[in-house]
Amino acid sequence: MLKMTFQTTPSIVIESGATTRLASQVKAKGCASVLLVTDVGVIAARLLEGVLDALVRENIAVTVFSQVQADPPESVILAAVDAAKACAADCVVGLGGGSSLDAAKLTALLACSHESLGEVYGINQAKGPRLPLILVPTTAGTGSEVTAVSVVTTGAGEKNVVISPLLLPDLAVLDAELTLGLPAHVTAATGIDAMVHAIEAYTSKHLKNPISDCLAREALRLLSGSLFQACNDGTNLKARENMLLGACLAGMAFANAPVAAVHALAYPIGARFHVPHGVSNALVLGPVMRFNLDAVTPLYAQLAEIVLPDIDGSDLHKAHALAEYMGNLAEELCLTSRLRDAGIGESDLEMLAVDAMKQTRLLGNNPRQVSFEDVLAIYREIL
Repeated sequence: MLKMTFQTTPSIVIESGATTRLASQVKAKGCASVLLVTDVGVIAARLLEGVLDALVRENIAVTVFSQVQADPPESVILAAVDAAKACAADCVVGLGGGSSLDAAKLTALLACSHESLGEVYGINQAKGPRLPLILVPTTAGTGSEVTAVSVVTTGAGEKNVVISPLLLPDLAVLDAELTLGLPAHVTAATGIDAMVHAIEAYTSKHLKNPISDCLAREALRLLSGSLFQACNDGTNLKARENMLLGACLAGMAFANAPVAAVHALAYPIGARFHVPHGVSNALVLGPVMRFNLDAVTPLYAQLAEIVLPDIDGSDLHKAHALAEYMGNLAEELCLTSRLRDAGIGESDLEMLAVDAMKQTRLLGNNPRQVSFEDVLAIYREIL
């Protein structure tokens, strides 16, 4: 008999222009001092101006913490926590890409719970409480606004995670207008990242469930149908809305049916060589899917019918076609498609493979067992 638990963000607003009402959402929570966690790119794109003006009009004090960087290290998280305490924040708003949202989650927790960052690493180690938390994504990729996970870079080539329902925000605001200025290469990388979330959730060895399956299929329909439109015409609001919603649904899916080997092999590439997470995923996606194919042929075939609606033939043919299509997306969208183009050489591959094998939490979800030799072969395939 079916036995499962499904968790997600309790309240989600999906509306173009909804960010203009963010101040009223903060005020409704009885908060008077906000720490807004973001990055310099968001500030340069002038995405904060309307939010800050509205907060001031509502007599809400606001402090902007903009030191977030991709794959945030522990030092950034701790600096954000210090900033929250210094301004006596009673609410944290994360506005930006996945790194900003992940940093905001941990800031809201650690500024309130008196726990240290080291104490909360792992699954359900955080005890809480946390400050009220609102998350506003500006990229359509990570789905962090609906996941109970924050990823932290803990050293050269190493990442750790905090996994806890406490990291789910009180409110997520999906405003597609914030994504209109996203450059094509960022749109492509984050879009592929979201598609990987859907595919890996649908084929996850552990915790795959009917709700996540439905979300993954719909996410893949929205994302595959709008990715090229959003990249080719960044002002296409409908395509942007589809990408943002698709990324959110994929986030809900993988938050409950976790990701696997694609992410395990991508993490060291990002941590060691500072390759954006979506690009790292895109690099290893094709060969990992081909490696997994025999274990999940029927599932890949089902997804192929969504991504390639005109396809026919056997399940095996459809599964192969999906793996090839997804593997070619990076090159078609003008992203880095070989490791050597990211400054990675043959002498680096063993180090990457050692790091990837440390990702046991992710590799355990893969539908096919992965060895060190398998990982090394995959890296060599895309060198």
